[in-house]
Amino acid sequence: MTESSQPTEQPLDLLYSETEDDLRAAVRALLADRAGHQTLLGRIETDSPYVPGLWKSLAGDIGVAGLLVPEKLGGQGASHREAAVVLEELGRAVTPLPYLTSAVVATETLLALEGEGDAAAGLLAELAGGRTVAALAVPLSTAPDAEPAPGERVAAVADAIAADVFLVLRADGLYAVPAGEATVEPQTPLDLTRPLATVTTGAGVGARLAGPDAAGAAVRRGLLAGAGLLASEQLGLAEWCLEETVRYTRERHQFNRPVGSFQALKHRMAQLWLDLVGARAAARAAADALATGSADAPLTVAVAQAYCSRVAVRAAEECVQLHGGIGMTWEHPAHLALKRAKSDQIALGSTGRHQDAIAALVGLAPPA
Repeated sequence: MTESSQPTEQPLDLLYSETEDDLRAAVRALLADRAGHQTLLGRIETDSPYVPGLWKSLAGDIGVAGLLVPEKLGGQGASHREAAVVLEELGRAVTPLPYLTSAVVATETLLALEGEGDAAAGLLAELAGGRTVAALAVPLSTAPDAEPAPGERVAAVADAIAADVFLVLRADGLYAVPAGEATVEPQTPLDLTRPLATVTTGAGVGARLAGPDAAGAAVRRGLLAGAGLLASEQLGLAEWCLEETVRYTRERHQFNRPVGSFQALKHRMAQLWLDLVGARAAARAAADALATGSADAPLTVAVAQAYCSRVAVRAAEECVQLHGGIGMTWEHPAHLALKRAKSDQIALGSTGRHQDAIAALVGLAPPA
């Protein structure tokens, strides 16, 4: 093989396209109109934090539910880059929607089953149109390199109360189980904007989608995409925290000066801005690696999660602290961001789990 004929990987592209910017504007406008922070504060103590009709408007009318689904299956034929932009905006607004769980994790799992039969393709079309919400029945903390144990009872399933169908892993393969044939017991999560529940399904219930080998590979693909794009949600959350903190410290005065002019606070916000620059690069790299099918996607995703999860928590903590007394109150949305950041820190693998994955992927011994 000559040098000129050797395959070359596409260069990494971290910039946002015009299409992505337009998508961001549409999603942000909808969330600002229908799901502002004050709206969420009024709903988190109800039985369901989801804003009525918001999923239909976002997933169906704007069409974001089918971004990862090819056009031949009824989707938009876009990529993980566009889905990442949606998650950035959902993270900024801390929006309670089953986008990550249904339009990313469950959808990617089903996409991996292409060629396994018509059942998965039919379900994908329903998900792409926003008519159906699916949830992969594994604990929210399950990492991409984990081996979820098959079972009929699974705790800590995210967005289970919104699901119309569950993807259930059993010893003989993956099954699609209608929510009406499962028992869903809500749990009390730290993050009230991402409900958790225990899902119980009876043996033999549901339609079989794939055998055990294909099912395992499909679940790993779904979790990998979820972890990679979760970094974009964490990025959006951290960006809102910094912007809100800068805005507040410009307006809040002490000693006849804006508190944001005090050198100590300026240093803290400047350091957080530098952290955000790194988080944006890591999150965009993960989205691009997933979109291009890069062989380094597992490593890029692990790096993004190990870094972005800590940045999101730190940004939320700074947001609470630099708002002073008002930041500690139930009426201010800072606590929504902090709880989402802490929840995301263990979602789809903890920081330590992803650091171990990085060490294994590059051939280094993990820290003792």
